Amino acid sequence: MDRRTFLGSIQVPAAAMAAVALAKHSSWGALLGATAEAARHPGSPEDLAGDEDFWTPIQRAYPVDRSLINLNNGGVAPAPAVVLDAMKRNLDLSNLAPAYTMWQVQEPQRETARAGLARLLGCDPEEVAITRNASESLENLQYGLDLKRGDEVVCCDQDYPRMITTFKQRERREGIVLKTFPVPAPSPDPKAVVDAYAAAISPRTRLVLVSQVVFLTGAIHPVREVVSLARERGIPTIVDGAHAFGHVPTRIADLGCDNYSSSLHKWLSAPIGTGLLFLRRDTIKGTWPLMAAPPEMDANIRKFEEIGTHPAAPVLAIADAVAFLEAIGAERKFARLVALRDRWAKRLAASDRVRFATSLLPGRAGAFATVAIDGVKSGDLAAHLWAQHRIFVVGITHTQFEGIRVSPNVYTTPNEIDRFADAMEAVIKDGLPKA
Repeated sequence: MDRRTFLGSIQVPAAAMAAVALAKHSSWGALLGATAEAARHPGSPEDLAGDEDFWTPIQRAYPVDRSLINLNNGGVAPAPAVVLDAMKRNLDLSNLAPAYTMWQVQEPQRETARAGLARLLGCDPEEVAITRNASESLENLQYGLDLKRGDEVVCCDQDYPRMITTFKQRERREGIVLKTFPVPAPSPDPKAVVDAYAAAISPRTRLVLVSQVVFLTGAIHPVREVVSLARERGIPTIVDGAHAFGHVPTRIADLGCDNYSSSLHKWLSAPIGTGLLFLRRDTIKGTWPLMAAPPEMDANIRKFEEIGTHPAAPVLAIADAVAFLEAIGAERKFARLVALRDRWAKRLAASDRVRFATSLLPGRAGAFATVAIDGVKSGDLAAHLWAQHRIFVVGITHTQFEGIRVSPNVYTTPNEIDRFADAMEAVIKDGLPKA
């Protein structure tokens, strides 16, 4: 009997199940209230994007520090109270007698989280592995696909540095060849991005990496077209969805991809240290896991979860994060995030001293954008916003551009956005304060 069958066969005592349930919890009441509020607002996502009656309960669902304005949700985002509470009560249960409560009571409940993620992606739960972050998911693919000396892998120079470093290690160790290439920034024309990939692919190319949302700028790349381009040449594509899942409404069928990786602690607002890996069922067997699994698991998506002892609490709370997103609605959330971005970006775009590395055209970006002020170093600007206004952003530097990446979330209020825009306009007008 394998471990999964053994765990699934255990009869869990009623008392333990009652401890897990904790059905009447205040944060769940808040979630149910938000769901009821959503039902009372039947308009289109665009209609609701500026409806503060709809979004105020959602803002209040996040127990965040309002003494600062956090506009760096792209790195890692806070979780709503319902998710934190689920993680905390599951941690308490784990600690009662871990070898029993964690492995025998909680481990089978992992399947509920898996099913929720599959529901959002529109795929089979047997195609979804739960990991610790997008990097772990992507490295399972980057190391798990067979390559030989001289084989070429292709990615753009705006892909995530850890993923480029992973390929460079294979280059040093195994003699593969990494080719990186530039893409436009801003990139208002999807065809220009596809053309850049087409020009980079050569007869030696054996693997392509593409980001659905570029971490530097928030640009949404035409994944389906890049995947199709590579497939026509018999080349597999690795899709990095770290900044897309829970942000840009995403269905596997729409992307046409064989794999998909994401962090869940970014835009889904799941616990820190959770991620997902989707692999189309017929590709699982041909992909090696980053950490070894027995041969009888070759075709089992759970082989990518064979990482040794790991906490149950963050994984089980994924189900609550899924429920929270479903209560809001993925399309509604995306429309709100775009509206928050446009609230500050279109205001600053009126100045001829402002430069964007992100296209503001519909469909070309979502929650966040990268912006610079002529004559102002972005590192200095980020430091000023924090020191003088308690506004937290991240400085971005690339060979093509620099700026500050501004990434609000659904808990961000319009007033906070306006305070950021006010601070930026003051710098545009008067420059940074003299030291």
